[in-house]
Amino acid sequence: MENLFQHEIILENERARLEPLHIEHIPHLWPIAAHSSLWEHTSAKIETANDFASYMQKAMDEKGKGLSYPFAIYDKEANCFAGSTRFGNISLPHRRVEIGWTWYHPSLQRTGLNRSCKALLLAFGFEKMGFDRIEFKTSVTNTRSQTAIQQIGATQEGILRNHMINDDGNSRDTVYFSILKHEWPSIKTTKFKQDVAHNLE
Repeated sequence: MENLFQHEIILENERARLEPLHIEHIPHLWPIAAHSSLWEHTSAKIETANDFASYMQKAMDEKGKGLSYPFAIYDKEANCFAGSTRFGNISLPHRRVEIGWTWYHPSLQRTGLNRSCKALLLAFGFEKMGFDRIEFKTSVTNTRSQTAIQQIGATQEGILRNHMINDDGNSRDTVYFSILKHEWPSIKTTKFKQDVAHNLE
């Protein structure tokens, strides 16, 4: 299995470009992250520019430790940066990874951008990296996210009670979903037939 951190990963299709997240992205992404609605159901609670800078630095630190690989999302249709996502909880020995920490400008939600990004990440994860399992998780209160995850073909596995403590000190229950490698070919052709990636290098 290839080491995810050996080179800079850029993923593209007709709608989206995912590029490795760097501190230089902060000026482009902070105006998006400043929308408080993005953090309503997340464990991270971003209220200030300093909060966001710390959030970004943590993402960079996790990448340095081989724990996650964060991306900045560029929307080719809107011609602007649109948000962020990442591979996280990476376990190369167990061929398992999570897709998450995903947020978009509110005006670009429900426009097909998320589906295009998930197509890129899933294709890369299964076809290039050879993962056997790709996970998704979200707060039990985030019904919109749960619906979106189910719509891309993921299977709900269960709810972990009192699973996480949010930045604000409140406990949350977490819903887990997954897609397995043997499920991907069917999901790719039925859920993502308009979002085939043309650059997985």
